[in-house]
Amino acid sequence: SSGKIYIDERDTSGQTPDQLSALRARTIGFIFQTFNLFSVLSAEENIEYPLLQFKELSAAERRERIVKFLDIVGLTEFAGHRPNQLSGGQRQRVAIARALATHPKIILADEPTANLDHKTGEGILQLMKDINRNSGTTFIFSTHDAKVMAMAERLIRIEDGQLVGEDAVHT
Repeated sequence: SSGKIYIDERDTSGQTPDQLSALRARTIGFIFQTFNLFSVLSAEENIEYPLLQFKELSAAERRERIVKFLDIVGLTEFAGHRPNQLSGGQRQRVAIARALATHPKIILADEPTANLDHKTGEGILQLMKDINRNSGTTFIFSTHDAKVMAMAERLIRIEDGQLVGEDAVHT
């Protein structure tokens, strides 16, 4: 309820809605529990959609990112499928690939493994940990999943909107 938010050493207070929108588009990725995929778009089109506002990216560069992140989440053969042709876990993986494709500094993830089987969930969590270590992307999870919490490097507990504790860094 108070304080300032700095992203890339830039104070976000006092920015216009347009400036904040541009900042969000370029620095924050979102992984929604309910996927928020466009039902009329294929998996690859859903991943490409946020990239369309990056005018500096050519069609070939967008395509390269789509292929890369579909491969990372194990959905290359489902690139042309629409969300209603995918399982819940596959939809979640498309949502994860979409968030990663913009190369954000921060990814906000609401229960990112909730619709994934155990093995896929562990693989996605390990992928996120690797991305964090290799590229510095910060993942912020909202979760009740003990497996997600166990892989976190920092755990902050919030109850009823209040900070109630912080656990030591996991390594």
